[in-house]
Amino acid sequence: MGRAESMIRIDGSFGEGGGQILRTSLSLSIVTGQPFRIENIRAKRERSGLLRQHLTAVRAAAEICAGQVEGASLGSTALTFKPGCVKSGDYHFAIGSAGSGTLVLQTVLPALMTASGPSKIVIEGGTHNQAAPPFHFLERAFLPLVRQMGPRMTLQLERYGFYPAGGGRFVVEIQPSKTLAPIELPERGEIVSRRVIAIVANLPRHIAQREVTKVADVLNWGPELTSVEETKNSAGPGNIVMVEVGDSACTEVFSGFGQLGVSAEQVAEEVAREASDYIVGKASAGEHLTDQLLLPMALAGGGVFTAQKINQHSRTNMNVIETFLPIRFKMREEEGFTRVFLHPA
Repeated sequence: MGRAESMIRIDGSFGEGGGQILRTSLSLSIVTGQPFRIENIRAKRERSGLLRQHLTAVRAAAEICAGQVEGASLGSTALTFKPGCVKSGDYHFAIGSAGSGTLVLQTVLPALMTASGPSKIVIEGGTHNQAAPPFHFLERAFLPLVRQMGPRMTLQLERYGFYPAGGGRFVVEIQPSKTLAPIELPERGEIVSRRVIAIVANLPRHIAQREVTKVADVLNWGPELTSVEETKNSAGPGNIVMVEVGDSACTEVFSGFGQLGVSAEQVAEEVAREASDYIVGKASAGEHLTDQLLLPMALAGGGVFTAQKINQHSRTNMNVIETFLPIRFKMREEEGFTRVFLHPA
């Protein structure tokens, strides 16, 4: 990756080689005003190139800044993006599939949360997808930390969208902040909130009940910490089980999705083990929250947090961010966690 004649060049096969490279590039291109060209889009995925959710993210990015795009078509493996000026306002983005709406939000949020005026975004598509942050993760784990940085945001889920039917809908209202305040998340403190919730959409209640019972058994939690939600407000069937753990500064959400051929108990046990690893550790941010924090942290120009694990997805994301912004991430391994902080390039 690098710059050439003011056009940033991105190799989409770099590192983790997925859609996050494109989304981060779009976000930072809008915020910084720097055009870029990306090739080999999603080269390391089974189906390379732009899928519907990626194409929606590209079009959403272009819409909020009157950007110019070349290569915005399904299956495209190369794209050039030239941003214009960010314009706050009311937006409606529909994916037209079960592709993740939360990832579309992730693309446009950095620009709109630092824009000159408030915005309202309606997004239709997937709300609870296995390979993306579920709506509840954004609501309970990610956005509360972003609010600490200055912007005020509300999220409202209007309809569930599980794979493969999709058809979900949620609304985001943003009161921006011209600048972002750095946050500090040192070692995790005493856990003060715990709960497990399982949701079934157009499926039998016993699936969710078995999941919360299994999680409670693995974590040695009482039944008062469990809850089950049944809904028919979904285009198709779906199931998710989530474990929420928080201290006074940060909340983490771990999730697992029901799948054909996989028992409710197996889904629940995997989530419970992931949560258990976090609980016995010292880090504030789990693996997925770590990835989500990198971009707002970089836009704030500083901050520090403790991470349970730095995976290849996060390392790739750091590299893309450093390509657009004059900052460098620094990581220091400590006992049981990694401390992540920023310094000027």
